[in-house]
Amino acid sequence: MLKFAIPAIAGLGLIAFAARSQATDPDVRTGVAPMGWHLSHEGDLAKLAYGVANSDQLALMMTCEPGAAQAVLYGDVKPVGPRVRKASMDGAPIDPLGGSLEDEIRLPVDDPSLKQLALRGKLAVEGDAGAFELTATRNERTLIDNFFAYCGNRQA
Repeated sequence: MLKFAIPAIAGLGLIAFAARSQATDPDVRTGVAPMGWHLSHEGDLAKLAYGVANSDQLALMMTCEPGAAQAVLYGDVKPVGPRVRKASMDGAPIDPLGGSLEDEIRLPVDDPSLKQLALRGKLAVEGDAGAFELTATRNERTLIDNFFAYCGNRQA
């Protein structure tokens, strides 16, 4: 009987320890990865995105080419501001084969909403959930500065 009871008790103890260790890990507990600002490059195109790192879970993505001084924005949220207009409102037809999206927005990098992001690390946005603010940490602000410098306007 002892030959069976001792290994069974030890096995239950290991299972209980493993379950408790996983329950104290914040990512396992919530099941939600943190969102933040991320910068990447794809050829000549710079991409600044707010979302979960290394995933397709994005709230907002901005792209630009070197020296273009204009950003193209996509996502579930849009910057708040008078100059924000959907590309589809310009009357130009959307080319589905050309990669243009109906909900893309084109903004000059000196737009007041983007200036707030560059200078203060805060971007006022609105979406289905209402209006709120996306903020950047000190390290993320360096990425944001690099993005605007790459787009052609160091003074964003």
